[in-house]
Amino acid sequence: MDSRGLGSGPLDAVQSLSGGTQNILLRFIRAGRTYVLRRPPPHLRANSNETMRREARVLAALAGSDVPHPGLIAACPEDDVLGAAFYLMEPIDGFNATQGLEPVHAGDAAVRHRMGLAMVDAIAALSKVDYAAVGLADFGKVDSWLGRQVGRWAAQLKSYEEFAGWTGPQAIPGVDKVARWLESHMPPTFQPGLIHGDFHLANVMFRHDSGELAAVVDWELCTLGDPLLDLGWLAATWPEDGVRRATDVAITPWEGFATIEEMVARYGQQTGRDLAHFDWYAVLACYKLGIILEGSNARACAGKAPREIGDRLHSHTIDLFERALRRIG
Repeated sequence: MDSRGLGSGPLDAVQSLSGGTQNILLRFIRAGRTYVLRRPPPHLRANSNETMRREARVLAALAGSDVPHPGLIAACPEDDVLGAAFYLMEPIDGFNATQGLEPVHAGDAAVRHRMGLAMVDAIAALSKVDYAAVGLADFGKVDSWLGRQVGRWAAQLKSYEEFAGWTGPQAIPGVDKVARWLESHMPPTFQPGLIHGDFHLANVMFRHDSGELAAVVDWELCTLGDPLLDLGWLAATWPEDGVRRATDVAITPWEGFATIEEMVARYGQQTGRDLAHFDWYAVLACYKLGIILEGSNARACAGKAPREIGDRLHSHTIDLFERALRRIG
């Protein structure tokens, strides 16, 4: 911070912030300015530093855009300062709805309705970012992106066979049927763009005084691909027909929130993108997320993760595949 001219003196009022990932978030004050530091967990994974570098690069690229995001202050891609890559960002003045609604939001159905539409507006804005113009042309592989999806995640599912005692793909309803449907209904073309990669209610923060977003957070899975997958991901994690299931995010009261149909229509209005194949992206999101979550069940079966977590996430996987089956009929 000294070398970047970011204040002087000690770091004061240091506090740990809770987040949806294992990454470390620390808030502190230096010379009257508040910062948030983000770095990987103490025990680094193979890609921890590269993930942190990519996050910082995305936040830098989004500066000045219409996408609500944490403002990047400075990034340290080297690992010789803290033992890992890290970056400093502006604090976010907002709240996470999954931790409870604030009085303004809990007391007004119209504000809650706006919350869902504000989320759509955020990914619509992200889809409009000219990724080449902001220096992210090499941020992912767009060639044959559509055709690679099912095989990529089917291979991931098969890799779980290395975990002894895993209940196997037969414990997931319709896993082969969903894969076949995706293969046979793949859209003929797509318009590439930036994808957040894990867009749902727990990864956004809302303003305290309205239904608008303060920021989209947790950019670690951001890449290039078809932005419609972010809309599909939102639909896959949103209560269907306004009815919450046990595996849906728990927010009370839920009445008034926008429906999936309203959010899809809003995305079309905001982006002008062709939504004729939206079902494919909603089903792909269920397929991909379900397979990712099933990894925890496989590890739990082998005694490498807590059984309670494995059971809970396996139930999420079942719910996602049942949701996919309802959509494909």
